[in-house]
Amino acid sequence: MVVNFKVFKKCSPNAKLAVYLGKRDFIDYLSGVEPIDGVALLDQSYINTERKVWIQLICSFRYGREEDEIMGLNFQKELYLVSEQLYPVPAKSASSGSLTRLQERLLRKLGPNAVPFTLRFPQTAPASVTLQPGPEEAGEPCGVSYTLKVYAGESETDITHKRSTVCMGIRKIQYAPTKQGRQPRTLVRKDFLLSPGELELEVTLDKQLYHHGERIAVNVCVRNNSNKVVKKVKALVQQGIDVVIFQNGQFRTVIDAVETQDGCPINPGSTLQKVLYLNPQIEGNRQRRGVALDGLLKGEAGELASSTLLTSPDVRDTFGIVVSYAVKVKLYLGALGGELAAELPFILMRPKPSDTRLKLVAHDGKALVDVPVEPSEKENVAC
Repeated sequence: MVVNFKVFKKCSPNAKLAVYLGKRDFIDYLSGVEPIDGVALLDQSYINTERKVWIQLICSFRYGREEDEIMGLNFQKELYLVSEQLYPVPAKSASSGSLTRLQERLLRKLGPNAVPFTLRFPQTAPASVTLQPGPEEAGEPCGVSYTLKVYAGESETDITHKRSTVCMGIRKIQYAPTKQGRQPRTLVRKDFLLSPGELELEVTLDKQLYHHGERIAVNVCVRNNSNKVVKKVKALVQQGIDVVIFQNGQFRTVIDAVETQDGCPINPGSTLQKVLYLNPQIEGNRQRRGVALDGLLKGEAGELASSTLLTSPDVRDTFGIVVSYAVKVKLYLGALGGELAAELPFILMRPKPSDTRLKLVAHDGKALVDVPVEPSEKENVAC
């Protein structure tokens, strides 16, 4: 029986080294991260006793524009998370660890010059995030990215040559939890100097967890027990970005907003019950600089970054960018009355897709295996 499946493949410019991966997105479950399992194919005529092959997992954190790097100033830091020797195979790792189903099939197909590898992300490694550059900005965008690097050299710290190096971008991502949390609700009040009574604003969201593309229903209840007049109501979605490496690296961007005067003015002694709808999407924000996107791979348009889930507020890697979302509702009382605002955080994430990796599909009597593929780097492998 012949089983066909698709994998990601990338070769070095001299075609002497190649890397095969079953996927490029690796899920962080908070309790652990999926291992990076793949196979490297080495050209035997190129490899000798003096030349060795190394594999590294590199986390790159760019926190400034590349065009501003002058006089030796560098706004990018690289952290080598894992560095291992692939060839010659170290004695201690020659028989350690079991092979995955994907690795077994690739080894049978590629022959004796194929070497399997398994790398693991550190528990505190940050998620892949890209900050959207401005329309006229050039160079690499700011954010956190990961690269799987395989190269030939005499030592681990040897200067690598582009012709004998394979660099493949991968991502560390999080998917939405399967259970909803507590429904967000808040109540704020404002009193006024030399004026009796209070103005109350109660805001409730229909749920805590939203998937990308879902509409947010914001229930607004205003009780005006003061002698002020509410002239209009505004609701907006804010994306919060915390660049952990900076002490004051917190930024907020409005992703979507709606403003209404329906039911206004709210006079003293009156109430207003209203539902406003918000739809946070990347459409309409593609030209806005600084919006956080999920880590981008080559050829992708990208979407809004998912909320960053942490096991504890104190667990923050200094290389990381923490993304959060909140709905903010404002009541405008005029120039003298000021405004009253309430804020509710929520979670915006992608749902976990059905795992189609190595899934057998019956078609015309043949067994196939369906795997997501990037068109520019796909290869069909028959086992």
